[in-house]
Amino acid sequence: MVHTSSTASPVYQNFIAGQWRNSHSGETFASTNPAHTQEVIGHYQLSDTTDLEEAVTAAVKAQRGWAALPAPARGEILLRTALLLEKSHEELATLMTREMGKILRETRGDVQTAIDVAKFVAGEGRRAEGETVPSGLPDKFCLTIRQPIGIVGIITPWNFPLAIPAWKTFPALLAGNAVILKPASDTPLLTLKLAEILQEAGLPDGVFNVITGPGGTLGDALASHKKINMISLTGSNEVGRRVAELCGRDLRRCALELGGKNAVIIMDDADLDLAANNITLGAFGTTGQRCTATSRVIIHRAAYNAFVDRLVAAAEQLRIGDGLEAQTEVGPLVNRGRVKAVDAYAQIGKQEGARLLTGGAPLIEEAYQEGAYYQPTIFGDVSPDMRIAQEEVFGPFLSLIPVNSYEEAITVANSTEYGLSTGIFTEDARLAFRAMRDIESGLVYINAGTTGSEIHLPFGGMKNSGNGHRELGPDSVNEFCELKSVFISYPPRKH
Repeated sequence: MVHTSSTASPVYQNFIAGQWRNSHSGETFASTNPAHTQEVIGHYQLSDTTDLEEAVTAAVKAQRGWAALPAPARGEILLRTALLLEKSHEELATLMTREMGKILRETRGDVQTAIDVAKFVAGEGRRAEGETVPSGLPDKFCLTIRQPIGIVGIITPWNFPLAIPAWKTFPALLAGNAVILKPASDTPLLTLKLAEILQEAGLPDGVFNVITGPGGTLGDALASHKKINMISLTGSNEVGRRVAELCGRDLRRCALELGGKNAVIIMDDADLDLAANNITLGAFGTTGQRCTATSRVIIHRAAYNAFVDRLVAAAEQLRIGDGLEAQTEVGPLVNRGRVKAVDAYAQIGKQEGARLLTGGAPLIEEAYQEGAYYQPTIFGDVSPDMRIAQEEVFGPFLSLIPVNSYEEAITVANSTEYGLSTGIFTEDARLAFRAMRDIESGLVYINAGTTGSEIHLPFGGMKNSGNGHRELGPDSVNEFCELKSVFISYPPRKH
């Protein structure tokens, strides 16, 4: 994976056809520790389309042999992958905190998700089910079978640098596909580690390939390559639209998991302490850098003041710092560019007339000067049409919106282009069941925040939070399959 260099930090290579290779460009780029931005974690290959062609050639060569291996045997390799991930759990979590910034408790959870997905998908190798269907005609038998799509291109974000690659890659592999994965340039290391582990688990050469480099060049090339049969992307809506456009030119399948502007509704009968604790974690955990992060809180006016007092107090007590330090509750943003982007929204909130309740500025004191830190930020008295109530900030940033009724709360919750994750806090079972029906999002939480999912349930959003595909859950493997109907006739012989 690593070759020697005159640089002080390691140089990591692409993984193509079971080999570690330098890019044809001869150039590298660096990723840094967001808690100490002068610390370079590693240098990575600045890949170009020549490297992609090599990866495609390797994947095409390997895919048929991999698909011919029985699904239970493919599952055994994923089970061994899970056991190897378990052995490296703490090492991987520490590397992730250094490269991405989130606290160790969260990076341990990221690694555990990858382990759990590997185990779950491994078991699906013995559940690769089709259907037998009665025919409407005599002497005829009908059934369905699932077969691999072929070559899957995967593009992953920087915020969950092991969990998201795992929950896309493992189902794709179990289905019999070969994979080419391009990780985010801020956090490529964990994907390269995953390649190393898959190889050790016995995955044949060429079935899984990783190339690092610029999203614009490689993302476009992946999405438009004639030999790549499907793209699976987690990213921004802007990138999702670009990928969908490129795939659409060749009617290529693409699965998009995109952004969110997730809301939590607080009714007047809610347990306010429970709500404040959950929303503090949902808004500021992972420093708000989650597609499911709580971004809006829609509060019944009867509970507004009491809830705001609790929430602001909880936010101001959060301990901010290096994610490797045990006492830290909120780490840095992934890079200084994100600090500028979040601060720009703070200025927008002020200009729009929202009331800044806490935060609203970068952390520049001596203890934070080396890192990409931003204060947990809460704006109150936000109206639903403000930009800070409509646009995804992707940082530790929360907008509080007062409403007068359940009906108004639902209208406000559904008023954005997104529909990923929404929660409601209420002690009224009737309202809870109405909310399940009325909320326009793929994930609904009752008396819980908007973050967190379980791997055996589908994950994905409505509206512009995706294009209808779902990840995780029992159908995750089917997303990477073609469904084929088979008709068998057995008429009597004519003598």
